[in-house]
Amino acid sequence: MSQSQTESQPSISDLIVDVLRHRVGKDERAAKPHDWFHAAVLSVRDRIIDRWFESTRRTYAEEGKRVYYLSLEFLIGRLMRDALSNLDVTREMEQALREHGFDLAQLEELEPDAALGNGGLGRLAACFMESLASLDIPAYGYGIRYVNGMFRQRIDDGWQVELPETWLAHGNPWEFDRRESAYRVGFGGEVIEGNGGVVWRPAEQVEASAVDTPVVGWRGARVNTLRLWTAWALDPLRLDAFNAGDHAGALAEQVKADSLVRVLYPADNTPAGQELRLRQEYFFSSASIQDILRRHLQADKDVRNLPKMAAIQLNDTHPSVAVAELMRLLIDVHHLEFDEAWEVTKSTIGYTNHTLLPEALESWPLPLFERLLPRHMQIVYAINSRVLREARKAGMSGEQISSISLIDEHGERRVRMANLAFVGAHSVNGVAALHTDLMKSTVFSDLHKLYPARINNKTNGVTPRRWLQQCNPGLTRVIREGIGDAFLDDAEKLTGLNALADDAQFGERIAEVKRANKVALSNHIKQLMGVRLDPDALFDVQIKRIHEYKRQLLNLIETVALYDQIRSHPEKDWVPRVKIFGGKAAPSYHNAKLTIKLANDIARRVNSDPSVGGLLKVVFVPNYNVSFAERIIPAADLSEQISTAGMEASGTGNMKFALNGALTIGTLDGANIEIKDRVGDDNIVIFGMTAQEVEDTRANGYNPRAIIEGNRELRQAVQAIASGVFSPDDRDRYKGLMGGLYDSDWFLVAADFDSYAQAQRAVDARWMDEAGWRKAAIHNIANVGWFSSDRTIGEYARDIWGVK
Repeated sequence: MSQSQTESQPSISDLIVDVLRHRVGKDERAAKPHDWFHAAVLSVRDRIIDRWFESTRRTYAEEGKRVYYLSLEFLIGRLMRDALSNLDVTREMEQALREHGFDLAQLEELEPDAALGNGGLGRLAACFMESLASLDIPAYGYGIRYVNGMFRQRIDDGWQVELPETWLAHGNPWEFDRRESAYRVGFGGEVIEGNGGVVWRPAEQVEASAVDTPVVGWRGARVNTLRLWTAWALDPLRLDAFNAGDHAGALAEQVKADSLVRVLYPADNTPAGQELRLRQEYFFSSASIQDILRRHLQADKDVRNLPKMAAIQLNDTHPSVAVAELMRLLIDVHHLEFDEAWEVTKSTIGYTNHTLLPEALESWPLPLFERLLPRHMQIVYAINSRVLREARKAGMSGEQISSISLIDEHGERRVRMANLAFVGAHSVNGVAALHTDLMKSTVFSDLHKLYPARINNKTNGVTPRRWLQQCNPGLTRVIREGIGDAFLDDAEKLTGLNALADDAQFGERIAEVKRANKVALSNHIKQLMGVRLDPDALFDVQIKRIHEYKRQLLNLIETVALYDQIRSHPEKDWVPRVKIFGGKAAPSYHNAKLTIKLANDIARRVNSDPSVGGLLKVVFVPNYNVSFAERIIPAADLSEQISTAGMEASGTGNMKFALNGALTIGTLDGANIEIKDRVGDDNIVIFGMTAQEVEDTRANGYNPRAIIEGNRELRQAVQAIASGVFSPDDRDRYKGLMGGLYDSDWFLVAADFDSYAQAQRAVDARWMDEAGWRKAAIHNIANVGWFSSDRTIGEYARDIWGVK
């Protein structure tokens, strides 16, 4: 902050007291900690607002092109520390609160995590928004303001229990209602001729109303906007019904609107759940596209110039209906001819694919899509006709044309949303080199043949502000003392640490920071769960969404095998280990929820067994979220990135762990490959089959039963779990889960087990060499600065969006 800015503004200490009195409405003597927190947020927010206004005015004055990032998730976490750090007023705030008898770190704990996302997809969107502002790129993020998020996870007797996330119970001091930015979103109805064209007359409508949150860039370079939509019924209370005694029925329309913004990823294993998911996706996509067009027409009356002024990026397949919605508005409202509207749409939209899993490449039953969005169905058919004629003209076979079609004709007819996004975008990018190559050869192989220049790679990144400077201030301080401050502005300058990797004194200081972080995490887990951890043990961490392809099960089976080995061979010099798991399972995902229960059952048995002598501890932390990650990642020694090769698009946890000095144990999957290339083969532990070997194994008649029966350690561990050793209250609890390994094992747990177990013993040997481990940790920190979201966003800006 410049001297003139400081002189023109009151001190934060004075601001806090003024805000406490006049906006929070509390006298200093009566104020509670939450009042002081609220006052502190509003005080720093006041400093943000002027920069926010200035950023907006500058964009209009420069007639700058804006980026519009559409995402169903924005896992932004707590914002207080982020804003203070990026404005460089953390010390000022600490001192101001200390004057009033409060500790900033304690007040920060009062801020709830914003329940706006679930996993890597949402956290990536949050990192990207921060980097857009840090790189001074005008941008809006668009999503839904979920009242209850996905769910708050409680662990009862080892089982996941889903509870509503009440993060908005006491309001959100960061957000601003923008009631002037409201749009009607329709569903159902019919399409009729009129006004020289066609008119969609929806059977029902809701109002989407904007709520804005400022996103502060590093050193306050720019403040951008995260715009989230909330829903209102046009007639929120039918007074006639209420007065007639039908009190619940009188509120039915508002309840229906509320359902759109209540829960992230409502279960879609029922027709009603599928309908709600599609309604949500169209609701936020339509409101966002309407808002983008309104803003464009304020500055440029010709909608044909939209690609010059706007770059719309679809974050995964969820907002794909935006392609059809933009076409509808251009044709029906702004009266462009179809061909012209199609060129505007393609030139404006980019699509990021995040997964090759079929269930995540969304498709909707055609009758559902046509009933809810009849005009969009017509447009999808028109787009499909155009694309399929191109394919036929290009000499493609009937089978290829069938795979390209936006309508899946195999069995129940369904609308393929990923194909719609692909054909409706000028750029389609993967998020790691391997993932992008697999896109070209698997799910989009025929579309790639038709449009060979469209797919490109943009390897993911994470913001080093939150995932190094803020979550690990001790490590940041040691790095600054070692190589100076240049890395604060350019994470790739961390390579300067390579020269210090052999410096024993520097290595000891890195180790001291790591141990302090482990002590802090151990104390937190002791307070939260009552489990004592040894901070001198190896902290072995797997925290991520619970899914079979991420193979928490492989980790757990190897944990059981290790437990058996420790008990059988107490004479060996075993490395003490703490196994830390965390993550949520989708409410309807039976095997994922069973995996959580297994982790807790194993923990209960292992942690109470005196025969292992503290050599092994297992914990499953409840309600894993961004704030918990900020505690765990700086304390981790070993990062588990063990997905079945070819199934993880990229990963970003792998980057965060390495940036904080953890070694990776992983398969050659996602961004692990590029991390290995950056940090060097000696500073990462790779095991298991490659993506090509996985494909060949599945194609050539994989026999997991023979592998299990032929490997004593694997067989004993699987049989122990299946027979009820870890579930004496229900001996058959895991019989089906283990039986699946014998009978199918699609995710190749058995095939990779022996390689994984050997890799873990290699980790033990590395751990025993303290100097070698520290050296490898320093090389990891030094060489993963390339995985900054600043670099990723710079590539998007240059190669896809055409912005400076």
